[in-house]
Amino acid sequence: MSHMTSLSNFERIVPWIVIGIAIISLLYAWWLRNGVLRKDKGTAKMQEVWNAIRVGADAYLSQQLRTILPLIGVLAVALFLSVYVVAPSAEATEMFGDNAKIIIAVGRTIAFVLGASFSLIVGQYGMRMAVQANVRVASASRRGFNEALSIAYYAGTITGMLTDGLGLLGGTVIFIIFGKAAPDALLGFGFGGTLLALFMRVGGGIYTKAADVGADLVGKVEKDIPEDDPRNAAVVADLVGDNVGDCAGMAADIFESYEVTIVSALILGLAVMAYEQAQGIAGANPARWIIYPLMIRGVGVISSIIGTFTVPIWEKFPIKALRAHNAEESMFRSYEVSSVITIATAFIISFFYEGDWRFGALTAIGVGLAVGFNPLTSYFTSTSKPPVKEIVQQTRGGPATTILSGLASGYESTVWALLLIAISFVLALLLFQAQGALYVLYGVAMIGIGMLSHTGNNVAMDSYGPISDNANGIGEMAWTGMEDDNTKSARQIMADLDAVGNTTKAITKGVAIASAVIAAVALFASYITDVGRVQAQLGLPVLDSIRISDTTVFIGLLLGGALPWLFSSLSIRAVSRAAGLIVEEVRRQFRIPGIMEGTVQPDYKQVVGISTASAQKELIPLATIAVLMPLIVGLVLGVEALGGFLAGIIVSGQLLAVFMSNTGGAWDNAKKAIEDEPRDLVANTGKGSERHKAAVVGDTVGDPLKDTAGPALNPMIKVVNLVSTLTAPILVMAQLNVVTILVAAVMLGAVVWALFQSKKEVTLPASSTAAQVKVASK
Repeated sequence: MSHMTSLSNFERIVPWIVIGIAIISLLYAWWLRNGVLRKDKGTAKMQEVWNAIRVGADAYLSQQLRTILPLIGVLAVALFLSVYVVAPSAEATEMFGDNAKIIIAVGRTIAFVLGASFSLIVGQYGMRMAVQANVRVASASRRGFNEALSIAYYAGTITGMLTDGLGLLGGTVIFIIFGKAAPDALLGFGFGGTLLALFMRVGGGIYTKAADVGADLVGKVEKDIPEDDPRNAAVVADLVGDNVGDCAGMAADIFESYEVTIVSALILGLAVMAYEQAQGIAGANPARWIIYPLMIRGVGVISSIIGTFTVPIWEKFPIKALRAHNAEESMFRSYEVSSVITIATAFIISFFYEGDWRFGALTAIGVGLAVGFNPLTSYFTSTSKPPVKEIVQQTRGGPATTILSGLASGYESTVWALLLIAISFVLALLLFQAQGALYVLYGVAMIGIGMLSHTGNNVAMDSYGPISDNANGIGEMAWTGMEDDNTKSARQIMADLDAVGNTTKAITKGVAIASAVIAAVALFASYITDVGRVQAQLGLPVLDSIRISDTTVFIGLLLGGALPWLFSSLSIRAVSRAAGLIVEEVRRQFRIPGIMEGTVQPDYKQVVGISTASAQKELIPLATIAVLMPLIVGLVLGVEALGGFLAGIIVSGQLLAVFMSNTGGAWDNAKKAIEDEPRDLVANTGKGSERHKAAVVGDTVGDPLKDTAGPALNPMIKVVNLVSTLTAPILVMAQLNVVTILVAAVMLGAVVWALFQSKKEVTLPASSTAAQVKVASK
């Protein structure tokens, strides 16, 4: 940053202030951690169940790390070498002279490893804190609603503050070191975080839903026993899956969105800054385009700290009109507090630093977009809203009408979500269209910054869901046969917290998907900018737009639109295949004398092993497809066609991801609504009724949609965009000749291998009972 002579003294201080805020965020997380760990872990039986969950979750993440580390090493080397293929950017040459190549190569590689490490820390530590919290929430439910809510929410906030602190720290430090050449390193930082998020999202999603589907189909539908009944051999794997999927996976997912939005904003801000300096625009302060995103991120962290801290006060707030009546309202109130602080501060900065109200307006649009997703997603997934009530009504017709009504609701929800995003883009266009396309795209990136300014709140709401779900499961398993008033009250408290968790998870998924689209659009602009820069260096016609009318571009558009569907197909097939194995294993164990009577404990480790093996098997094949497909399109069809490919992925991926997330969430809550009814098999109400069985079928169909395939599309979209942007200079130089055709053929062969590998059956350890039963059945 010392090379950026246009910065004022105040602008040079701002990044250091932002680093200080990042450290405050991490200290707040540590303070919350200590508060959560001081709470008691309940009875010996509760701790026994909790320990089984903890061991299973730790074992899964350790195995996952061993699986992905070799690929991370290979890609780190590839990133280092890729810099040597093309000339460094003018900004890098200006800053580092003849050493530009080696400095950028090392910087990008270190940034990649740093981004991957931060994403891993957020996911793994966030999951471990969730595991520590769930038994404490179950114990606290015996003492009251507010204490249980506080523990669950604050444990989730720890992950949120880690996301804020590490994401802000990494991006800002890279900016300070590299200055105008920061985009070269920031892309590596974003790619590292995004790739790890893809691994954790895919693996965790397959694990959790394979166990969940298997447990529900046998336990609820066939045996008519409660959801977390200890006689079900899949129940521990199901509870483990909530942590590795919804905590570790989602935390890494939102972290990489947080990373990528600041990366894209700084890249476009530096591009606008360079343009204004080159044009000599009178009266302009070029540095404001890069300083403002950092300032808003810092403001967002402070507002998130204040907002999350207020959650427990809303139940007994002195002003009755503002008092919350349930956990969902308490969390929404805290989000609104953060939103007001961020928007007000953004306009103050806009007037007194920027001298341009439009910057504050961009932040307000972003915050408004995130806030808008709260009621929109809640409308389509909450038990108290018409769409879920309609699904509940349709269960009277059986599984078919249940599924049809859920599909119709999900299809509608994705249209409204897309409309919200489109409106935000239109507003950015109205604010900056007079200054040109580059300014509009910067505005879109700033909307993404505003949307994720309350990442602490978003991650807290998301992690709250699996924490409350696990707490409910621990109570169900540990308190079997206990019917005293205190236990009944505790069970109802946990059931209420769990029901809200489904809605909050759906909301944060909607925010994550929308932020992925906005970040991808900003990265799309960065891709065109990088392509144009290299073309200018080589004396080629400069690409400044993507022509859909061009046949190769349209082919790229079609291929890009198809990729999310292929990715989702492979993810759902993996869940289906693993769930089938778990169903057979659970059925086998139910045939063991004493299991159904409750006198013999099931072998929970067998199902944990099946889920772990199934999830690990898919990691490398799916990552291979996401990394190599854009390279094949770019080498064979050209850089403009690759631009069409990226556009197709963004549109198709967004529509599909929201549809799957909201459809699954609606089916899940429809099931919970029926479970809350009084049990009366004659009236066909409550658990065990035919309506309940129809709802369980809908829920099991929706599980891999909302928790595996849908969320996995977020990092997949950004992995493809980042790979394209990172390799854009190489693709511009590549000519369609024998060498490039051979390289593309090898890559296509790797993709074909990945497809066949993904479709292969799961290989279980030879020593496992499930593997022995499978062999015997043949």
